[in-house]
Amino acid sequence: MTVIQNEKNELIPSRTVTRWRMCIDYRKLNKATRKDHFPLPFMDQMLERLAGQAYYCFFDGYSGYNQIVVDPEDQEKMTFKCPFGVFAYRKMPFGLSQSFENTTTQMVLISNI
Repeated sequence: MTVIQNEKNELIPSRTVTRWRMCIDYRKLNKATRKDHFPLPFMDQMLERLAGQAYYCFFDGYSGYNQIVVDPEDQEKMTFKCPFGVFAYRKMPFGLSQSFENTTTQMVLISNI
């Protein structure tokens, strides 16, 4: 990581670009998507469940989206085109309106097993 100085003399951390990163605008798809509001557990409920436990397991929240398989029938809806070809996601991408709800639902279901 390198640090650069901007016009206001502020130090800004910066990374060297070493690979391609896809950025897809799903606003139209998100607008047409039926919303499924999943109630998140309250913090006090989560802390109560953790109290007195010997171990706490943190599921991989950083790449949780990339662990949920997209139904093959829905892959066509998330197709994108770039100079290298036409592609569709097999795993849940970040940026879809229901990604967070689906990931949270899966994590809660797993933790209740």
